[in-house]
Amino acid sequence: MVNEYLEELKDSMDEVTSNLKKDLAKVRTGRANLSILNGITIDYYGNQTPINQVANVKIADARLITVKPWEKAMLAPLEKAIIAANIGITPANDGEIIRLPIPPLTEERRKDIVKSIKATGEEYKITLRQQRRETNDLLKEAKKEGDISEDEMKRGLDKVQEITDKHTDIVDKIIEKKTEEILNF
Repeated sequence: MVNEYLEELKDSMDEVTSNLKKDLAKVRTGRANLSILNGITIDYYGNQTPINQVANVKIADARLITVKPWEKAMLAPLEKAIIAANIGITPANDGEIIRLPIPPLTEERRKDIVKSIKATGEEYKITLRQQRRETNDLLKEAKKEGDISEDEMKRGLDKVQEITDKHTDIVDKIIEKKTEEILNF
């Protein structure tokens, strides 16, 4: 029973760190990154469709993303969707292709982004601590019900803390890496 709780906790904490990586991939760092277009959809024959399913999206160079629709009629809707997404990039449409020039970040903007990233990291750590608390409560309840012994509960609580510390360190490293990436580009 204790091992089931620990496995469940580990899986849910792995999911939290994975979600953090996905969230931070969307943060603009001053270099071209296709993930900033994730989540942007357009109306394609009545269906909300991701940009990469109606156009060829590429990184042309370190500071330029190109979007070439498979149908020319999709140029205007693509451009509108990118503008509406408010990603901080103004698209340039030349009638064939949409160019997304990535402007360099100012020092002040970099600091704001870093502050935001650290706040996001703290939110994810709060989620980890919440999961730890829930698992600890499950272990204490199992002990109270007589399903596990006092020693099993204590070992379980220690293991829960160990798993939490490991995942908190992972979150710190992810935040540190992203901060460094933003400040040093």
